[in-house]
Amino acid sequence: MSFASIVDFILLAAIWGSSFLFMRVAVVEFGALPTAAARVAVASVVLLPLLLWRRQGPQLRQHWKPIFIVGVLNSGIPFALFSFALLSITTGLSAILNATVPLFGALVAWAWLKDRLSGSRVLGLVIGFAGVAMLAWDKASFRPDASGIAPGWAVLACLGATVCYALAASATKRYLTGIPPLVTATGSQIGATLGLALPALWLWPAQMPSAHAWWAVVAVGVVCTGLAYVLYFRLIEQAGPAKALAVTFVVPVFAIFYGALFLGEGVTPWMVLCGLVIVCGTALSTGLLKLPLPGGKARTQA
Repeated sequence: MSFASIVDFILLAAIWGSSFLFMRVAVVEFGALPTAAARVAVASVVLLPLLLWRRQGPQLRQHWKPIFIVGVLNSGIPFALFSFALLSITTGLSAILNATVPLFGALVAWAWLKDRLSGSRVLGLVIGFAGVAMLAWDKASFRPDASGIAPGWAVLACLGATVCYALAASATKRYLTGIPPLVTATGSQIGATLGLALPALWLWPAQMPSAHAWWAVVAVGVVCTGLAYVLYFRLIEQAGPAKALAVTFVVPVFAIFYGALFLGEGVTPWMVLCGLVIVCGTALSTGLLKLPLPGGKARTQA
């Protein structure tokens, strides 16, 4: 990668890592659904002027139906599930579980799009899901904690969010190929906003959230969603999708650091071990890392 791409890569990982911190701060006062709805609404406000400035509005009008549906699946539901989970589990743990997105993505692409899985990728799926099982087992209690939510349900919510991301990725490849990334990004946020609007209004907190919580929502919407999308799509153009995908592996490092620094969250050796297992399995399952096979050599994807 070029120096500019490396800067974008690190900046994107740092931004997405902070999204768990901002959601954790906001969800305590807003609640899960209002937090998710406010996040995508703010992102829509940020991205829509950029879309209109680049004169891509007609393409959004032409493909709005599938884009809006993908938006609910790719942003609306996952953001709500992660917000719910962060009421009970740490930002670091949720970020580690988020790193399984490429793992589920490979599985969904195989089942839906008939994407061929090599022996190395199958092994990666096995290793990755073993890491998930190890991590989930440590949080397997379904007894409510001080937050009123059982950690087991929070872990399942995170995994449900990653499955939604995986389904949305395959849906995008199948139905939205050829549509400019900015059109998909903007339309998906608008679709997610519309999908969450009514339930978020129904569950809107009776007491107005503090300025601290509002700033967290603005930050996660403007920086972690709007700006992050621009960086992500630029990274895809400059370095390719495989290297852009690898940012998922670095996000937990920043999320754990932010959680420990600003929220005083602890990091256990078991979390680190399980995270490494998940990352290794995901790298294999996506083809970013390949093991030696008969008649071949181990190599990483360029």
